[in-house]
Amino acid sequence: MSYLKTVTKSATYALIALTSLCAAVAQAKEWSTVTIATEAAYEPWNMTLPGGGIGGFEPDLMKDLCTRIKLQCNLQAQDWDGMIAGLQVRKFDMLMDAIVITPEREKVIAFSIPYASTQGVLVAVDKGLIGGAGPSGQIAKLTGDAAHDKPTIDALRTLVKGKSIGIQSGTAYTQFIEDNFKDIATIREYKKSGEHVMDLLAGRIDFAFDDVTFFSSILDKPEYQAIAMVGPKIGGSIWGPGEALAFRQSDPDLKAKFDDALRAALADGTVKTLSQKWFKTDITP
Repeated sequence: MSYLKTVTKSATYALIALTSLCAAVAQAKEWSTVTIATEAAYEPWNMTLPGGGIGGFEPDLMKDLCTRIKLQCNLQAQDWDGMIAGLQVRKFDMLMDAIVITPEREKVIAFSIPYASTQGVLVAVDKGLIGGAGPSGQIAKLTGDAAHDKPTIDALRTLVKGKSIGIQSGTAYTQFIEDNFKDIATIREYKKSGEHVMDLLAGRIDFAFDDVTFFSSILDKPEYQAIAMVGPKIGGSIWGPGEALAFRQSDPDLKAKFDDALRAALADGTVKTLSQKWFKTDITP
């Protein structure tokens, strides 16, 4: 017989009361210090500096937010593929790593209001591939509706057919590439974005797909001059509301503090100023 079926009514009420009390205690936690995981390898969002510090758009924004909230915030480098699991086991308290809000992720973690909204794009070094697609100037806004998105997807499929595409694993972009191109192209996944760039330069893959802001930050450097964006920049609601902070669902009070700070930073232009500093464009949502 199921244990649940043998619990008395009074015991059930006691269990409910205890659960409510525990939830209230958890929500009443006084936060003075938080540990934030970031990849520290996704320039210019976040990157490891000479000497071991962590800098970039997100660390600058986090410093501003924590000052507003009056919290001591400690950034901790963590590979992307272990972030959500580490958050759940309380290795750290929140995540800040250009994390796109998706329905799948919302089932297991909570998100702040978005602080950025960007596009993805293909890059290549092969002059024939670059010339065949033309320079990336236009933004194609995809919705996730097959009929609406078909012309753009079909053009990209023609471009990548029989080729190889490098993509960082576990991102919103990963699913997009796999869903639309794995039947006609070879998909290679990497732990870090810098790794697919190295393979692209070495000729081991034909294309890499990642965030426009990531590629924009490296294309001015001499060692990456051979790389060029090709085809349209892919934006729109297909990527969801935008990039946001991530929290455990059991910490709504911490999320609320950062939501308030983000609203203030968006309203007074701080997020716009930092995005212009790091991306040379306004990526506010």
